[in-house]
Amino acid sequence: MAGRKYIYTNKQHTYTGIMSTILGIIELSSIAYAVYNTFDRGGEAPLRYASACALVTVFAFIGIILGLIGRKESERFYIFAYVGLVLNVLALIAISGILYAGAYFEVGI
Repeated sequence: MAGRKYIYTNKQHTYTGIMSTILGIIELSSIAYAVYNTFDRGGEAPLRYASACALVTVFAFIGIILGLIGRKESERFYIFAYVGLVLNVLALIAISGILYAGAYFEVGI
């Protein structure tokens, strides 16, 4: 029976990838909070929810840039960079869907 062979590495996770992932989590939770509370109010969205979603758009672009920077680092683990990229792109898709729904669907008064 052969002995177990362990591979030790000195690789670390990218800090920019971790920041990108954290931004993505904050963005998606902010969008979910704004959508849920707007639905709970019967479709009336206060201005602070709109401004939060505008900030989410800015932070999503920053998160995508951080994820790409984290992916370009050599000799690192890239899981957080990939997760951050996916979360930030999902936030942009969610904001785009909200804007599309608001522009093209009529809401009865």
